[in-house]
Amino acid sequence: MPDFAASQLVEDLEENLFGVLEKLAANVDGTQLPLIDLSSGSPRQPTPPEIIASLQSAAENPGNHEYSSFWGKPQIRTAIAAFYLREYGVELDPDREIAVFQGSHIAVSGIPRALLNPGQVLISTDPCYPLYRSAARQSQADFYGIPLDESTGFLPDFSRVPEDIARRGGLLVLNYPHNPTGAMATPALFQAALEFAENYHLPLLHDFAYASIGSHRQDRPISLLSQPGAKQWGVEVYTMSKSFLMAGWRFGFAVGNASIISAFKKLHTHSYSTVYGAVQDAAVTALELPSERIDALADIYHQRREQVFTRLAEMNWPVRKQQGTFFLWLPVPEGFSGEDFVGKLLHEAHVLVAPGDGFGEHASQYIRISLTVQTELLMAALDRIAALEFFAG
Repeated sequence: MPDFAASQLVEDLEENLFGVLEKLAANVDGTQLPLIDLSSGSPRQPTPPEIIASLQSAAENPGNHEYSSFWGKPQIRTAIAAFYLREYGVELDPDREIAVFQGSHIAVSGIPRALLNPGQVLISTDPCYPLYRSAARQSQADFYGIPLDESTGFLPDFSRVPEDIARRGGLLVLNYPHNPTGAMATPALFQAALEFAENYHLPLLHDFAYASIGSHRQDRPISLLSQPGAKQWGVEVYTMSKSFLMAGWRFGFAVGNASIISAFKKLHTHSYSTVYGAVQDAAVTALELPSERIDALADIYHQRREQVFTRLAEMNWPVRKQQGTFFLWLPVPEGFSGEDFVGKLLHEAHVLVAPGDGFGEHASQYIRISLTVQTELLMAALDRIAALEFFAG
């Protein structure tokens, strides 16, 4: 059988971090001590029953058995506009300022391809979600990550972007609450980002993946588009996976600047398929849930975060408390790199966590753990780590 080579573009892509972690997990002999995987995050609670009922009913509608529009049904675009007005005070044109697609991954990788030209730079942060780096590569653009430091709350300082990089910039990508550090955006951060975008005439993409998961229930993440002038320069990508426990349903949307939305829609018609009509109908039901109901879906993460904080304190493991998302970003013990510490935990405790350097060169002294596993497994993993006495003192 012939062995065909991948294209140079594919060869140049970094190995997917989570694929590497899956391979590590597969090589662990868990017959005596089962592996506990805290390396990745997929919501494990059931989708709210009213959303499921809506899908079941919509699946019987013959109109949903046909190909759906690339633009999405008018009902879902209207529901998205109503949701953003209710939750963030943002007015949107359902026809010109909204795009829908099968999961936010499509937009986070597709919008860069729709906007960037070869030789330009995608500017983001270091560390960042690894997809941003591969999105730059797939766009034949370069990547620059603004170094993030714990001393500044893992918020970017745009003055650190070299002038030549800024002038070659073709897109600024931010993600707050931040994966992997858990940092929360402030109005001042978004104002600085918008000023940077305006100074260098850059479009701004905000990946709002953890829109409903702040550091506690009252600490609601803020939307980029709720900031003055933001829609002039930016778009925001929203996923139903985390906020509505719909990870397997694959539905997301982008909202904001009409020219960016238009460019992405054109790419979408050439690169991706449409969203099943019944899923769109169920998404309408989700978006119409009361705000209090949506907030309650994230309560389990807040509860687990507090339990983990208590256990880490007992272990003398220092941790920054102001963290959103359903992950925690933790420093490794002195004398370890993140990669070394991951190996130690895997082989001696059968606990798999994500190494910081998988998210960027500037994160080699950290690991990321997930709060999405069952509470009992999460606490059992911490008990195993505590037994190794890394932070005894």
